[in-house]
Amino acid sequence: MTFDKLGLRPALLARLAEQNLTTPTPIQTRAIPEALTGRDIMGLAQTGTGKTLAFGLPIADALLAQAAKCEPRSARALILAPTRELAKQITDNLQLIL
Repeated sequence: MTFDKLGLRPALLARLAEQNLTTPTPIQTRAIPEALTGRDIMGLAQTGTGKTLAFGLPIADALLAQAAKCEPRSARALILAPTRELAKQITDNLQLIL
């Protein structure tokens, strides 16, 4: 399985290729197609298995689908994290693909 089989936009596939990410992890393989259809997902996996991209790639895909710019002082997506450290880790991971 490769990321291009999951239905992501070409711009995201290019960013993944730039990061040498070609093969999705099991949680990404199961979660991304479901999230791209608009379904809610809940996943459980060990640390380092790619959970951030499992939910981050569908969010990025949806944002790319919207041509409108975000209004000042507003948001188009919200990711909640229980600690600052986890929020920073999520930010760092998602900045690699955005």
